[in-house]
Amino acid sequence: MDRTIFFYNADKGTSLGSRTKLKTFINKQCLKEGIRIETLQYVFCSDEYLLDINKRFLNHDFYTDIISFDLSEEKGFLIGDIYISIDRVKENAKTEAHLYMHELLRVIFHGALHFCGYKDKKPADAKTMRSMEDKWLKAYLKMIGS
Repeated sequence: MDRTIFFYNADKGTSLGSRTKLKTFINKQCLKEGIRIETLQYVFCSDEYLLDINKRFLNHDFYTDIISFDLSEEKGFLIGDIYISIDRVKENAKTEAHLYMHELLRVIFHGALHFCGYKDKKPADAKTMRSMEDKWLKAYLKMIGS
């Protein structure tokens, strides 16, 4: 069993099927990008929970779907925390006309991709990030037979 990636629920949770397969997939994809995961924690929470983190640690006063913290001490060996607002994921799924689970997976992959060096602030970087999210989502869904 994979003991490098963990999923936790803070003040709001979500059901996430095939956790073992998802962990294995994320590990393999990150290795392809040259990143070995030592510990990666995903924390599912509410908008308010994530807004508090956004204010306290990043001095941002707005809702977001994801915040990631790279706690690594050595390049190429990832120790990180990813906080995901289930409220935002649900809203984004509705807005983008995506299935909730696909949007949740996209955001989960988005966080891992940040740790692999992908950015999303500039339009060209955001386009590359979205392309990689799509690639990982398609590969994962194919792997689990969805």
